[in-house]
Amino acid sequence: MKIAALISRILLGLMFLVFGLNGILHFFKAPPMPPSLMKDTVTALEASHISTAASVVQVLCAVLFLIGRFIPLALTLLGPVLVNILIFHIFLAPATIWPGVVATALWFILFYRERDAFAGIFRAKPYSAG
Repeated sequence: MKIAALISRILLGLMFLVFGLNGILHFFKAPPMPPSLMKDTVTALEASHISTAASVVQVLCAVLFLIGRFIPLALTLLGPVLVNILIFHIFLAPATIWPGVVATALWFILFYRERDAFAGIFRAKPYSAG
């Protein structure tokens, strides 16, 4: 499991470094989209700079993964990004969901390795104040 977690951490780091930087620097040119709800959504996310903010989070998490520091923090920040990627692709572009599925699988492998850091959030009842 240690090797699988290391491979997952490096692959996640590389994936989100490349795609996060692309979201900021736009070095991969996307093909033009036909008019659709997907195009409207992408246009709104870009115009409001939400996609840039998400890209900054991706790059930050990627750097943390690649240097091997603060992995639970990076997993926590990247979780909502992955949820949004999956939701976007499930409803708007199901044919291109596979990179998101792979990233999510890698995230769960790494999460499982770091599960002790998250033990407190899975407690049904909080510690008593007394």
